[in-house]
Amino acid sequence: MAEGSYNAIIMDHLTHPRNTGELKDPDGVAEVTNPACGDTMRLFIKVREERIIDARFLTFGCGPAIAASSIATEMLRGKTIEEALEISHRAVSDALGGLPPTKVHCALLAEKAISAVISDYRKRKGTGKGELD
Repeated sequence: MAEGSYNAIIMDHLTHPRNTGELKDPDGVAEVTNPACGDTMRLFIKVREERIIDARFLTFGCGPAIAASSIATEMLRGKTIEEALEISHRAVSDALGGLPPTKVHCALLAEKAISAVISDYRKRKGTGKGELD
């Protein structure tokens, strides 16, 4: 895939991002930044009975970072906390139909945000240390 030419899935999530904005009274919040390019993703989750019932994001970055954020929230909804921790950067990239090699960091950012938001959720809930501790 040539740099700057993105597939239909990436373009759809870029032009029509899902689940944007902040959640009121979230059960978990995390913000991660790629120090190399400055892409920043803030992820919010709402959890009931250890299942993610809502996920939203705010992302400052390139188109693929926004698309990765959008698809990550779609992937999180309905998952248990343990299932959510299994979402890898490869799964995010695959769900987007593949990312150009220079944009794989966008999927890594989503994976790190998922891990961080679950860590925050666990800290808030008091169920022990989160993944990043």
